[in-house]
Amino acid sequence: MLERLDDGLWVAATPQSFMGLRVGTRMTVVRLAGGDLWVHSAIEPVPELRAEVDALGPVRHVVAPSLFHHLHAGRWKSAYPEAALWGPAALARKRKDLQLTDTLEQATGAPWAAELVPVHIDGCMLDETVFVHRATRTVIASDLTENFATSPHWPTRLYLKVSGIHGKVGWGRLMRVVYRDRPAARRSVEALLASEFDRIVVAHGDVIARDGKAALRETFRFLG
Repeated sequence: MLERLDDGLWVAATPQSFMGLRVGTRMTVVRLAGGDLWVHSAIEPVPELRAEVDALGPVRHVVAPSLFHHLHAGRWKSAYPEAALWGPAALARKRKDLQLTDTLEQATGAPWAAELVPVHIDGCMLDETVFVHRATRTVIASDLTENFATSPHWPTRLYLKVSGIHGKVGWGRLMRVVYRDRPAARRSVEALLASEFDRIVVAHGDVIARDGKAALRETFRFLG
């Protein structure tokens, strides 16, 4: 189930629906310099996937990056009780069943922060933190942007066309309402663009394999 993108960097995609739309989702696995694994935006831990992950190393960190990418975080924490569970502070109020080891607001002090630099996207209801994986010049994100060539599911294809993101990278018109403080969001995006990266892993659509900075500039043109 895992697809290798680079040295120490893998992803696993799976179908997922949201409000009747077939948007899929994607998990990322990073092998840290010491050999431990960092699991981002976890998908269902089916036995086949766990076996592939276990072959890479010990899972030591599970990251729920936002208020919307957390569905399977608890199951991964249960499967790997020695792992630290990270998420936004507000997630602890939304998911009282999750016991966070620490919050992403404190991620700059995390043992992995030198390898995976956290950047919070301010001004957005999603409360997402994205991560710059320095070793592979990759931004690891969930809802930073979307990248759909098309969809065989006609309601999803219609949504992409109405949103203006059918066949191109972008954040749909219908979803821009989640950016409540656009100046704050713009400052976060500018800080991210100051980092060194080329690839962007996103949850919905295809991985952006190259020219990630140009893709982000186009995505966030609506911020002004």
